[in-house]
Amino acid sequence: MPKPRALAVLVPLLLLSATATACGTEQGPGAAGAGTVDPGLPVSGTHWSIKAVTVDGSKSTAPAGARVEFKEDGRAQGNTGCNHFGATVAVNGDTLTVTQNEITEIGCPGDRQRFEKDLIKAFSGPLKGTIKGERFTLASADGRNGLELASEPGAPLRGTTWKVDSLLSGTTASSLPAGSGSKARFVIGEDGRVSGNLGCNNFSATVRVDGTTLTVDGPAATTRMMCASAEMELETKLYELLDGPLTYRLDHRTLTLTDSSGEGLAATAAP
Repeated sequence: MPKPRALAVLVPLLLLSATATACGTEQGPGAAGAGTVDPGLPVSGTHWSIKAVTVDGSKSTAPAGARVEFKEDGRAQGNTGCNHFGATVAVNGDTLTVTQNEITEIGCPGDRQRFEKDLIKAFSGPLKGTIKGERFTLASADGRNGLELASEPGAPLRGTTWKVDSLLSGTTASSLPAGSGSKARFVIGEDGRVSGNLGCNNFSATVRVDGTTLTVDGPAATTRMMCASAEMELETKLYELLDGPLTYRLDHRTLTLTDSSGEGLAATAAP
């Protein structure tokens, strides 16, 4: 299994998200907004699920979680279904010219790794864009490469299953401990409860949301399963983090929780 590496290249993506969205809002950004790109193709400020990509005439269906967001500063960022990526985008009329310039290096299963390579190849260079209602297609000049996208709604703070993707420490984001799996997730309910999994054991606790602050009251109740060392490392970190007030920031389908020292987590809305 490939060794997870520090997600240093993810930090600018998180920081861009943080500066583009007001703290504590539970509503996703609007479908469009004024930006630095040419208004001929209104992509600035939009969010899309990636449904399929075509490379050299061969079409592949996207895995769950594949998405792309067009920022208002002429950048695009997203997820391949495994790794996060970033690119610069220049818009001229109905043509987007995409320059890929960053991607994280989490090891992906074989099928997702293949799709990731196809996506990066397809989402590069000049692409003609067509938006029809909730659908957005991008195609190369010869029509052999392209993407099929669908409008992606924002996720509310409450009622969404948030999957923990990375740990935060100040301005640094890092991958979850090697071997900890992908079980860590939680749901903030309308009933004043938060529940989920800390990496091995299930947990539940009461929670208060006040302005930009989310506070888990008292120690969380957990199950008592035996955990592997990596799972226990993650579980201990998350258990300690959730014990007290946290500043939360919601950007469309990304949620960050940080304590007063800057320690925290980043999570994305599960498909």
